[in-house]
Amino acid sequence: MITHSHMVIYSRDPEADRAFFRDVLGFGAVDAGDGWLIFALPPAEAAFHPADSNDRHELFFVCDDLEATVADLVRHGIACSDPVEESWGFRTALPLPGGGKLGMYEPKHILAAGES
Repeated sequence: MITHSHMVIYSRDPEADRAFFRDVLGFGAVDAGDGWLIFALPPAEAAFHPADSNDRHELFFVCDDLEATVADLVRHGIACSDPVEESWGFRTALPLPGGGKLGMYEPKHILAAGES
């Protein structure tokens, strides 16, 4: 039986991104050994979208109020991309210190998290 999901985020600077998840986003973590942090994340859900190829995956954080969340990140020195309204919600890109980006959005749709 599947008990939970585990996401892997590749980074050119994993130490900086780990510190960002811990210190800015406030996610708790466990040390899996030798300082290798594994972070607890909010509830998760998965959606399957049509695409021309497989093996393309995205990670989005979901928030209740995108404007307030972005303002809080700005206070921490994080410059998110300009918010964009989509049919499914309001989205932005959240830059990571290691150079990557994660999506973040305020949904207009019902959430599945907690339904399993």
